[in-house]
Amino acid sequence: MKMLSRKATFNSHGQDSEYFLGWEEYEKNAYHEVDNPSGIIQMGLAENQLSFDLLESWLAQNPDAAGFKRDGESIFRELALFQDYHGLPAFKKALVEFMSEIRGNKVSFDQNKLVLTAGATSANETLMFCLANSGEAFLLPTPYYPGFDRDLKWRTGVEIVPIQCSSSNGFQITESALEEAYQQAQKRNLKVKGVLITNPSNPLGTTTSRDELNLLVNFITAKGIHLISDEIYSGTVFDSPGFVSIMEVLMDRNYMNTEVWKRVHIVYSLSKDLGLPGFRVGAIYSNDVAVVSAATKMSSFGLVSSQTQYLLSVMLSDKKFTKNYVSENQKRLKQRHQMLISGLQNAGIDCLKSNAGLFCWVDMRHLLSSNTFEAEMELWKKILYDVRLNISPGSSCHCTEPGWFRVCFANMSEDTLNLALQRIKAFVDSLSTTNNNQSRHQSNKNQRRKSFTKWVFRLSFRDREASER
Repeated sequence: MKMLSRKATFNSHGQDSEYFLGWEEYEKNAYHEVDNPSGIIQMGLAENQLSFDLLESWLAQNPDAAGFKRDGESIFRELALFQDYHGLPAFKKALVEFMSEIRGNKVSFDQNKLVLTAGATSANETLMFCLANSGEAFLLPTPYYPGFDRDLKWRTGVEIVPIQCSSSNGFQITESALEEAYQQAQKRNLKVKGVLITNPSNPLGTTTSRDELNLLVNFITAKGIHLISDEIYSGTVFDSPGFVSIMEVLMDRNYMNTEVWKRVHIVYSLSKDLGLPGFRVGAIYSNDVAVVSAATKMSSFGLVSSQTQYLLSVMLSDKKFTKNYVSENQKRLKQRHQMLISGLQNAGIDCLKSNAGLFCWVDMRHLLSSNTFEAEMELWKKILYDVRLNISPGSSCHCTEPGWFRVCFANMSEDTLNLALQRIKAFVDSLSTTNNNQSRHQSNKNQRRKSFTKWVFRLSFRDREASER
């Protein structure tokens, strides 16, 4: 180990988080309906498999795109040879138009302000490198995606300071929470460079309200800092209130071409909205020319292949397909979300009211043996090893309240989700039975104790009477 760098040996990757440990256990004993029906069901993976048939159908109807042909002629050589890191113009144009479509065409995007990256992970890290030095800080509202401890901190040296949000108002961001986080950073001698949010929220599955977005704009204006809006789930909004992009808020406030306009940046990806995490397509959108320039240079460490860009440029340019896909995908997400909510309610478990994403923020506080994070870990281990479901505990998302869990629903078949719900209900029922038995046992003990006390009292009273005679 002495031969390696501090970066290679320093334990700041976050791999020891329960979020990643659950994945490791799943991989050792993965559920399969035929080969391993008693295995662990993966409910910790925010992956969208509900509309894959629409993608496959499009590919079957457009063989030239998948075969790297244009007008029937092969362009394999053109795509296989060297491409610079600016990306294919046709793909960048198609991507910004798709981003606008998802936002109801209320905002438009300039492809020259877009930087392609190998997924949102790369996009977020690149922005950290561009906006902050090692030892400086970004504020993040809790609970937040566990992977941010890796994506934002590990290689950059940037610190995360939590904005503590609570269930009392549905984990919404407040002015007091923002100010308190800023003050905490100052107490730690950390220079705050910005705020990063996920909208829709991962892990809450809720859209950020317009009031919250305006509050954030006011805050970064007053502090002279940046705002990163990670909007990779923007196309998954399946219920009201609708999605509001930070760019829409800035335009409504006529902030174009101001200093604040240049300090707001968007992260986007096709991993969630289009269900293509394996294609590794992410993007940074910024109104700051210097950020775009620096991020473009850095993107050479994580490029999107020319073949991927070509295929997706053709797909996203098919407006009939994209319109149908977005609409149908949202319908399917809503149905699957309702299936999970109903199944959990049948087991006596509630969720935070949500309208987006590929997961629910599930309230299991009533199942804890005590109101502690130790009890949360105890419950999580039972669910992982006994119930054989991998879900993400709230503590891995830096939630301040024990007993909350992120549960994903879009990465499996209906049959698998039904099985998972059957397992969780059987588990809750067994807890109720155990608690009832313990209650009866305790009641019997109390009854015996009362009877014994009465008997001792009667015996003492008779002895006293005898002595008095």
